[in-house]
Amino acid sequence: MIIIYGKDPFVIMTEKAKTLKVHAGEIAFPGGKWCAKDKDLLETAIRETKEELCLEVSKEQIVGQLDSVITLNSKYKITPFIAILENIPSLKVNSEVESILHIPLVSFLKTMAEDDLPEHRSIKEMHTFTFEKYNVWGASARMLKQINVLLSEKNLL
Repeated sequence: MIIIYGKDPFVIMTEKAKTLKVHAGEIAFPGGKWCAKDKDLLETAIRETKEELCLEVSKEQIVGQLDSVITLNSKYKITPFIAILENIPSLKVNSEVESILHIPLVSFLKTMAEDDLPEHRSIKEMHTFTFEKYNVWGASARMLKQINVLLSEKNLL
């Protein structure tokens, strides 16, 4: 779930717990796997956001969906939804999350650069975004690039 909030918009990302078997320590949006009790992928995104951040997002706060992306290593297919909230209550993390990042969206999107990490050179069109000491790459960066393109096309950046 891509959660954007505030007048000068911020986006919420998480640092995944270092104890996870997959994607440990990576910077990502809240979310997770579909389960049989979920009616659809939107319900999955809402449930996972509540589990990871103790944040209730309603269907009315969902403003759109981005193109699906595939993670590089685990090959998970991610269907990202965008929620716009006026403000954010205090959040609490669960065991899957190390920390929560509140990132100024516009300045963050301007940090987009080509990913020149040696282990990613075989992959076309890799980008990174930087916030403080954190580098965002892979599927999360591809989602951010989609947001960057959408906002640029509407002259909102």
